[in-house]
Amino acid sequence: MSTNSRFAVAVHVLTLMAWSGDEPLKSEQVAESVNTNPVVIRRMLCELAEAGLVISQTGSMGGSRLAGNPAEMTLLDVYQALEYRGVFSLHRQPPSRDCPVGVNIETVLGQVLEEVDAAVEHVLAKITINDVVQRLRPCVSTAENKRNHYSREPIALPHLRAGAKSRRVKSLRTT
Repeated sequence: MSTNSRFAVAVHVLTLMAWSGDEPLKSEQVAESVNTNPVVIRRMLCELAEAGLVISQTGSMGGSRLAGNPAEMTLLDVYQALEYRGVFSLHRQPPSRDCPVGVNIETVLGQVLEEVDAAVEHVLAKITINDVVQRLRPCVSTAENKRNHYSREPIALPHLRAGAKSRRVKSLRTT
């Protein structure tokens, strides 16, 4: 069984946007940071835009940016934007109705899962995208000491215009 990483990727995307300030980011640039295909990012950006978390503009000068204040955008907003309905799920196939455990396990686990979901949502509601950015800052400071870091400054997007792929990679990569 594998876990779904869409929530982590969405938080990564929104945190990168908060980190970069008001300048729109290209899906290729975001994909470079996430280490995935730009198509994956574009699909996710559509979902985040539908939820009102990002604003996207097409065209050569386009890109995506946060739709609101990162200090007011919670991880619960992100979680709900991706239409997650529960941290865990019940059986894929109905359990045996001839078994005393199988006949009742979904009812009992359903109650437990409701409690787990409520606890997760309670925690996510307390953490904002800005909090994630602030938690990254000490990590960046540590990396700066090793001379292997991302810049703390907003990402230099003018270098990304007109298909400057090699400059884009340099703007996101470590120095």
